[in-house]
Amino acid sequence: MKIGITYDLRDDYLAAGYSEEETAEFDRAGTIDAIDGALRELGMITDRIGNVRALVQRLARGDRWNLVFNIAEGLRGIGRESQVPALLDADEIPYTFSDPLVTALTLHKGLCKQVVRGLGVPTPDFAVVETEAQLKEINLPYPLFVKPVAEGTGKGITPESKVQNPADLLNVGRHLLARFNQPVLVETFLPGREFTVGILGTGEEAQVAGLMEIHLNADAENDVYSYVNKEYCEELVEYHPADDPLAREAARVALQAWTGLGCRDAGRVDLRVDVHGVPNFMEVNPLAGLHPEHSDLPILCGFAGISYRELIGRIVQSAWKRVLNSHWVCRLEGVADPQTDSCPAS
Repeated sequence: MKIGITYDLRDDYLAAGYSEEETAEFDRAGTIDAIDGALRELGMITDRIGNVRALVQRLARGDRWNLVFNIAEGLRGIGRESQVPALLDADEIPYTFSDPLVTALTLHKGLCKQVVRGLGVPTPDFAVVETEAQLKEINLPYPLFVKPVAEGTGKGITPESKVQNPADLLNVGRHLLARFNQPVLVETFLPGREFTVGILGTGEEAQVAGLMEIHLNADAENDVYSYVNKEYCEELVEYHPADDPLAREAARVALQAWTGLGCRDAGRVDLRVDVHGVPNFMEVNPLAGLHPEHSDLPILCGFAGISYRELIGRIVQSAWKRVLNSHWVCRLEGVADPQTDSCPAS
């Protein structure tokens, strides 16, 4: 089976003049090498496509693949993670991970929390702020937590993100609005334990692959899993697998959010415990990092005894089931099972 790989290579953007923080969500060459290597070990023929612009050129040339392994984050706009999936949908090319609707929804933390709350999943009270005037109208109990509404990898999160009074909220919120040119999420600060839950699979077949608790070292930025703490996690953060009753409840909440939002194949859900001891949904990452040593999902899968190659294989297997369930795709495109090299029975 021929698998294309779509991605944003961090080194390319750094060479073009973008900063380390601007490119924080993009992948290093080592991640692409690891994914490519695992796919080849699984017997796949790989083709490194690159970013959305490269994909457009390849599609225009008539290139096609049985499946695309998509980890492209996109550069501009709140819908940036949806660009590659939307193009592939338009050309009826199957791909790994969530569809354009889910990737757009989950990138906007405010809209995602509205949906999650409608599902009955606990999440802290919040407001989405677009102007300085709206910052002055916030009526939530302090302390509060402030961050950009559509960034990942801790971008925009510092110890100052935890604010204790209206003056701090105004200063931090004003700064984030100007710096990131997007709305700001203001939510009740959660003071308890922090977990990240890895999930594999889609719909009824989704299951918790592993869970780990995040512990900040003495030298880390205090109280927050910030951009700096994530970038230098090897020195500043310790990850511990957890299986106590509170951790199991966090895993249950995470799986409820994952399936309710319609996320696919693999990803992570981040939670923190509130003042009442209840694990609360913070955000979901349906396009989780896949560096074999640095990224949270492979780390927690490792704790659970799932090797990196097995993780990549299970992602492909989950995506391929969608192809096998789409009989018209198999008949029209000649797509075959990667193991049996045959179409499903009609």
